[in-house]
Amino acid sequence: METHGVQPTPEQARSALADTERVRASATALSATPWPNWFFVTLTLYLAALPVIYGGSLADPDWLLPRPAWTGIMLAGTAVFMALFALAARGWREKTGVALRLDVLPKRATVPLMAGLPVLLMGAAFAFRATGWAVWLVAASLIGAAASVGFHLAFVRLHRKARETA
Repeated sequence: METHGVQPTPEQARSALADTERVRASATALSATPWPNWFFVTLTLYLAALPVIYGGSLADPDWLLPRPAWTGIMLAGTAVFMALFALAARGWREKTGVALRLDVLPKRATVPLMAGLPVLLMGAAFAFRATGWAVWLVAASLIGAAASVGFHLAFVRLHRKARETA
């Protein structure tokens, strides 16, 4: 394909492809960079608290706190988390020029997590309501926190690998 009658030499074409790969590797490294540690801790604590909060709001009769208190805690906690999420996302975009993307991680890990985590968090609350065993809530809290830590470590490893190849 000609551009104004001039074709690039093979060396120029290889150089352009190499530049494209460097830009792609750099974008991948930025996209795979983990959230700031303060937000990682916030996310982990939020995921650990959700099963207990859901369990408390579904408990029959009121468990530890009245049901409206659990609902208030859930609404307030979610509002605070969403505000911190927006702050972290905005700061991250300003710092790196890209948003953190889950699509840089293998789908074999992200798809089951995106489908399974809500089931786990809500399922534990329903299991607690049916059985009265708080162990369901504790187990879901631990699994939610472990998933957060696991994904953070995966992003750290992916970022390190992307930086080494860039």
